Amino acid sequence: MDGFTVIIPAKNEAELLPATLAGLQDPSLTSAIAHVVVVDDGSEDSTAQVARRAGAAVVTLSKSRGKANALTVGVVHATQHGLRGQSGVLLLDADVGSTVGGVTPVLDAVMSGTCDLAIAKYSARGATGGRGLVVGLAARGIERRTGWVPSVPLSGIRAMTWSALATVSPLAQGWGVETGMTIDALRGGLRVVEVETSMKHRATSNDWRGQVHRGRQYLDVQRALLKRPG
Repeated sequence: MDGFTVIIPAKNEAELLPATLAGLQDPSLTSAIAHVVVVDDGSEDSTAQVARRAGAAVVTLSKSRGKANALTVGVVHATQHGLRGQSGVLLLDADVGSTVGGVTPVLDAVMSGTCDLAIAKYSARGATGGRGLVVGLAARGIERRTGWVPSVPLSGIRAMTWSALATVSPLAQGWGVETGMTIDALRGGLRVVEVETSMKHRATSNDWRGQVHRGRQYLDVQRALLKRPG
């Protein structure tokens, strides 16, 4: 089937996931979307149930193993169950909600042959707190290793051809997945572009949970960089 296979890693996303999935069914997107696979990464809420009600293929993991693992599981599931859209694959964050329609320019960049990997520029709802430290680490690491200067090195919304996905696999672990993917793509000779969109995602909080999350992000990005010396 023509169109993209959408892989959505989701952990405790029952609040925003329904709007994200509903947006993918908008007539402006349906012709570009072939299949939707949601990987429930050990959620403690009704993430899996709301995904099934929306008609997505759902893979439920009993224990959270991180974003990169969830993405890999989703890709394997799509391959094994005949859910590979001909246009490529779209890695999509669960929390974009009703703004998901803004992904169209990202898909168009790949379908038009402009690039092999298109990265969405999108913003957070509210303050991002200390996330800038992680962004800076990722941006500097990518530039040092490839010469390319990213503006959104941690963007998790990425469309690519299946051959591009093969080039960047296996994925870097945890929250280092985007940093590792960008480096591997550029070193593999792929054409990578960042695309302006109107999408928004939930900002990481500034409470202790948010600080812990950013700490884990920092360590995972650092690990991805150390495994790709430059």
